[in-house]
Amino acid sequence: MLQTAADFATTALSGYELLADPQLNKGTAFSEAEREAFDLHGLLPPNILTLDEQVSRRLEALRGYETDIERYAFLRELQDTNETLFYALLVSNLEELLPIVYTPTVGEGCQKFSRLFRKPRGLFLSIPHQHRIDRIFAHPRFDHVEAIVVTDGERILGLGDQGAGGMGIPIGKLALYTGCGGLHPATTLPIMLDVGTDNPDCLADPLYIGWRNERVRGQQYDDFIEAFVSAVVKRWPHVLLQWEDFAKNNATRMLERYRDRLLTFNDDIQGTAAVATGALLSAINVTGVPLTEQRVAVLGAGSAGCGIASLIRAAMVDAGLSESDAAKRFFMVDRDGLLLEGMSGLAPFQLPFVQNKQAIAGWQLSHRCA
Repeated sequence: MLQTAADFATTALSGYELLADPQLNKGTAFSEAEREAFDLHGLLPPNILTLDEQVSRRLEALRGYETDIERYAFLRELQDTNETLFYALLVSNLEELLPIVYTPTVGEGCQKFSRLFRKPRGLFLSIPHQHRIDRIFAHPRFDHVEAIVVTDGERILGLGDQGAGGMGIPIGKLALYTGCGGLHPATTLPIMLDVGTDNPDCLADPLYIGWRNERVRGQQYDDFIEAFVSAVVKRWPHVLLQWEDFAKNNATRMLERYRDRLLTFNDDIQGTAAVATGALLSAINVTGVPLTEQRVAVLGAGSAGCGIASLIRAAMVDAGLSESDAAKRFFMVDRDGLLLEGMSGLAPFQLPFVQNKQAIAGWQLSHRCA
């Protein structure tokens, strides 16, 4: 059930403690009666501003910065100080602020996360503290959680392994859950699974805030993920868990392993696929060429590319093709070229889309790369 602000209105906090809580702090918008009730007189300047006036003042300050990364840092600090004002600013200026709160600016925010870090937000769960996950989740502050976005930081956008800096992605994505989807911030929880990093810049950076260790893989990695998911299911049996920016070797298999244990999806595989498939279905209404007669070329055969192909193939099957006939209509191009039968190193999720060599036997190249 979608919860409202009224569900979170009761608090025993007052004074500085109230002002330090980003979900309860209203800054200069606290009324005279609220300032009296919560011992805020003297802690705030006497002038009382409306929320709209606060938004106008913060927007002017935001636009005064010269670069988007400065604006990103400004908004992150505002979010950690006064969420009411942050979301009022975001919602009233979505077109201007979405590219700063999330892509593309969030990529630089992840790269500079250790230097931009001010206040904790969400949870950093690391391999050395695996045995503490249940205890960490048990805190009453997480009682209302309904949606989790989690990453291990290995494949952040097009930047690769950002280690603990990848936390910028769950924070930014959940800001969109609230700003665009209407979820109360108290029901959202960003989580960084810190399993180390293979990024040499992170490991050599004296200011890096993550676990300074090479990225853990294999059975130890799988055991950590299992401990995490088991703890999530136990604490929040009805939560939505979104996997975000996992490398292709883990993304698909994690989704397959856990999709029937809880409400879960991988945005790179399924979210991107839903948008691409929707666009294609809209396009064929214009072209008049039915879906069953389309041939689809996908540049990039990773988890996202194959996720798109899988959903379009399912739509083709719904439109009347068999699965095998639908799969033949896809041409997946990865870094080694077109995926063909007999190629080595193919991932299991790529196998349904490999082309038969005989199907392209008559193809001719118009030019060859040097």
